[in-house]
Amino acid sequence: MKTQSAKMKLRKWIMSGKSITPLQALDKFGIFRLGARILELRREGYNIVTEMTHKNGKRFAKYTLA
Repeated sequence: MKTQSAKMKLRKWIMSGKSITPLQALDKFGIFRLGARILELRREGYNIVTEMTHKNGKRFAKYTLA
């Protein structure tokens, strides 16, 4: 299942200490609904922090492992 594969890649990325934004998730892993994948990881016990960021007049979430 492609979603599981993308989620595993996302988990590895987050676990390496890197942050991720929705645009990065789409570009790197083909994940359109990053918030949903983050929720799944949180339910699995990962402590992921959400930081709201502004750039070029746009507001978006940035996720990092706490």
